[in-house]
Amino acid sequence: MSSAPPAPGIVPVLPKGPSGPEGAPAALAERRLPTILWVLPPVAVLALVFLYPLALVVQESLSPGAYSDVFGSQAFRDALATTVWLAVGATVGCLVLGFVLALIIAFVPFPGGKAVAKFIDVFLSFPSFLITLALLFVYGTVGMANGLWTDFTGAAEGPFHFLTTPWGVLLAEITYFTPFVMRPLLAAFSQLDTAQLEVASSLGARPARIVRRVILPEALPALAAGGSLVLVMCLNEFGIVLFTGAKGVTTLPMLVYGKAILESDYPAACVVAVVNIAISVGLYSLYRMVSRRVGA
Repeated sequence: MSSAPPAPGIVPVLPKGPSGPEGAPAALAERRLPTILWVLPPVAVLALVFLYPLALVVQESLSPGAYSDVFGSQAFRDALATTVWLAVGATVGCLVLGFVLALIIAFVPFPGGKAVAKFIDVFLSFPSFLITLALLFVYGTVGMANGLWTDFTGAAEGPFHFLTTPWGVLLAEITYFTPFVMRPLLAAFSQLDTAQLEVASSLGARPARIVRRVILPEALPALAAGGSLVLVMCLNEFGIVLFTGAKGVTTLPMLVYGKAILESDYPAACVVAVVNIAISVGLYSLYRMVSRRVGA
């Protein structure tokens, strides 16, 4: 059966050129061209303000004998050990304290709970040195705690001098970075099905068992994310160590500052900076690899 002829006045248009199958790559390229144009400016800015200075740092660190001199110095080994133990200790403290505080805010009803949760969001915007200054006003040599002690006992000075020690730096870091663990935990707790808690409670499970068997498994991804963030930030923290005035505490960022600004030894400072960057990137890569394997 023959096909009907086209209606009068209508001319059939056959696909050809870019509209046909052979023109598909050209049309696809036309669609992708604007995307490439949008991507190029931020990539160029990133290369100019970050990659190029980073390349200069790496190039300066390759000066003859720079790595051997730095790795052979006792100051670098002490700074590396201090940086690692402060970062690990602060991360563990933030995980424990953040988990407990997030549990109280999320599951223990008390007046002002919502206001406290909102204050955590505001706290995240505070600079680290501001928290350190607040601790100095409370526990410093002429702070409130020492002032009250001398007023009541008549002693010449108070007993609180730990802020200038590694323990003071650890306390300041835990105080400042704990909300970075609490924020993802509160988000995870808000998505937790409360029916599971009610069922467990009706079956006679005690609060500690509910936390261990129901809440903690749901919070593990948030704990891993917050803990990883705190660990990397503590490895690179500079303001807290500087503002506490801890003379015997030298971390890798402080060593970079001392080598570059105080000693004008730029190759050594660049070597320490490259090591600090390598540790941070390595920890982040490890976190990403573990997250993919566990399906987080």
